[in-house]
Amino acid sequence: MKRLVLLLLFVMSVAWPSAQAADNVTTGPSPSPPAGTAPAAAQPANPEPPEKSHATADDELKREAATATVFAREQNKPAVAAATGLIERIVDSALDFFKVDENGNALAHYGVAAFFLVMTLLFRRAASTFVLTRLRKMGGGSRTGLRLRLLPVLETPASVFVGLLGIFCALNALKLSELARYYIDLTASVSFSLVIFWGLLRAINALLDHFHQIALNRNLDIAPFMPWIKKALITVFVVVGGLLIAQSLGADVKAFLAGLGIGGLAFALAAQDTIANLFGSVVVALDQPFKIGEAVQIGTISGTVEDIGLRSTKIRKGDMSLVVMPNKTVATESVNNQSRFTQRNVDQAIGLPYDTAPEKVTAVTDDIRQIILREEEVAPSSVMVYFRSFGPSSLDIWFTYLTKGPDFQKSMALRERINLAIMRAVAARGLALAFPTQTIVLDGPVAKQIAEKKG
Repeated sequence: MKRLVLLLLFVMSVAWPSAQAADNVTTGPSPSPPAGTAPAAAQPANPEPPEKSHATADDELKREAATATVFAREQNKPAVAAATGLIERIVDSALDFFKVDENGNALAHYGVAAFFLVMTLLFRRAASTFVLTRLRKMGGGSRTGLRLRLLPVLETPASVFVGLLGIFCALNALKLSELARYYIDLTASVSFSLVIFWGLLRAINALLDHFHQIALNRNLDIAPFMPWIKKALITVFVVVGGLLIAQSLGADVKAFLAGLGIGGLAFALAAQDTIANLFGSVVVALDQPFKIGEAVQIGTISGTVEDIGLRSTKIRKGDMSLVVMPNKTVATESVNNQSRFTQRNVDQAIGLPYDTAPEKVTAVTDDIRQIILREEEVAPSSVMVYFRSFGPSSLDIWFTYLTKGPDFQKSMALRERINLAIMRAVAARGLALAFPTQTIVLDGPVAKQIAEKKG
């Protein structure tokens, strides 16, 4: 009830002065007495015009010029007619229903305006109580819960839209001057445009949050990039929506965009690094060489990816320091993603002393091959064991294999088991692993003298 009283006081305070002005304008000069009647007083044959007649005529001309200017502006704003067409139809239907003439008693128009306000309050309460509650129950069984996200964010804009519709219907039901009606229609156009834009913005925001949650639940690769994709789309929507609203109200958007051409060139030159980083983030989003939580090496920097932004990517190094790399650098450097191994490769070699017999070298080679093939975590087709070369101080046996999984800790545990088994196999053959040695051969007279002295 308090809201209704406040709305009525607002409407009366706005409309009463305009109604009085409209009555004064419609009230013309008093009609001349009919022919045959004597004038109330004798008038001179050539009456002198009053001293302020020219000033009054000038004021009327100025008023008419101002009204013509307003109507000319109205023609240049198609959104005004589009936004008020529904309101005029609703008001005309209400006046016909209550048998109220447009030029009738002003009190009857106030009654119709009060009717619109009361119906607005009732409809808002009914919509929030019954319609939205029913829609929430219908959305409770939804698999994705999209309606549960959209209904709360659309409830407030819908309520404001209904309130504005009732208020402007009430104002249009009153007897106001043409100038007052024009400004009311213009205000209605701007208000409805802003409310619709607000509702769409909140709906898009909720929709993008919903898609982000789905990407997280399904562990999609695009999930880390959803926050800045959301920022970019909302920014584009706000800019485009603002330009459309301005154009619908009669603003020359084309001239504005043409003026931005020269200014945009200067801005692009001044912010070329920022633009390069922005395009770098687009490349990272499209190519997806890494995502948050993965271990990577970019150039000379190695660490775990903590955040991927519009301007930079944050990497936490092994010493727990944070490196912030511009996205243009990330897009141009080679990226080694150490978290996307499909298998782990092991490539090793052991050395036997040079005095080892060939039969024992062959036996040790076969032992190593069987040790590796017995491991279930090794891909059998990748196993290769060969007596490879004569090293500087040893006979080198080379072996390589691939693990079946990418897990780093499991691969290190497998490598440890195989290395220990190789040491036991070499010891079982009565051999030892070679270590770097050098043999110096002394010959000649000096060597003989040294040998004689030692003898």
